[in-house]
Amino acid sequence: MIIEFYKYQGTGNDFIMIDDRENTFDIKDHELIAALCQRRMGIGADGLILLRNHAKYDFEMIYFNADGHQSSMCGNGGRCIIAFAQLLEIIKNETTFLAIDGKHKGHFLGDTIALQMQDVSEIVGEGDGLVLDTGSPHYIEMVDDLRNINIEKEGRKIRNSKPFKKEGINVNFVQDSADLQVRTYERGVEAETLSCGTGVVATAIAMHYANCIEENLINIKTEGGELSVSFEEFNGVYRNIWLSGEANMVYAGEFEC
Repeated sequence: MIIEFYKYQGTGNDFIMIDDRENTFDIKDHELIAALCQRRMGIGADGLILLRNHAKYDFEMIYFNADGHQSSMCGNGGRCIIAFAQLLEIIKNETTFLAIDGKHKGHFLGDTIALQMQDVSEIVGEGDGLVLDTGSPHYIEMVDDLRNINIEKEGRKIRNSKPFKKEGINVNFVQDSADLQVRTYERGVEAETLSCGTGVVATAIAMHYANCIEENLINIKTEGGELSVSFEEFNGVYRNIWLSGEANMVYAGEFEC
C-alpha cells in the first residue's frame, strides 16, 4: 500500500502528516510509525499525526511520538494540523477540532497560526521546579546559563527520576533574561527538540505563577524560533490560553507499507 505524507514544521518541531480520513492507517503498528520518524533510515520527525474525520468537529487529530506510541497533546503539532487541514480544503481560516485532551479552536493570524489550549488549574512544586499539565505534563526549572546546560543529560535525569519514571514528563529549562528562552527535553522523543508548543505554554504560565513576569502576553524563544502565549488568570486558574507562531509545509512524498 502506498501512503501519501506531508512533512510540516512549527518552529523546528517537525511532523509527518497523513490524511487518514478513510481510516486506512494502522494505529497499532508502532514499529512502522517509529521507523517513519527515524531520522537516518526513515522520513525523520519528532512525531506522526493522522487527520481523521469526526462527526461533530472539522476533524480529529491523532498524535504519535517518535517512539511510535500514541501520546498526549502536542501544541506545535496542533498548529501544524490546522495548516494541513487548510491545505486539504477542510477549513478556511478558523476551525474547531478534537484531540486527545478534548476540543481545540484555532485560526490564522496572517502568517501565524493560533491554537487555543486547555485550561490549567493545578501547578505544584517538585524538586527545583514546577509541574503542570498543558495537554502534556511538563516540568519547568529556571537556570542561569541555558547555553551551557547539557539538555540531554539533565533532561533525561529528571524525566527518569522516581516521581516521573512511570509515565514520563517533558523537561523544560528556562532562562529569565531580557528575552525569555526555553529548551525542552521531550519524552517519547527522548531527546531535545527544537521547540515544544505545550512546553512553551507551560513555561509562560509557570513564570507568571512564580511572579517572574506580570504580562499575560509573552514571547518565548526556542531553539527553532519564537512563539507567543496569551492567557487570562483568575484565582490561580489560567483560561483562554492561546499558543501562536508559524507553521508550514516542508515537502510531500509517498511511502510503501
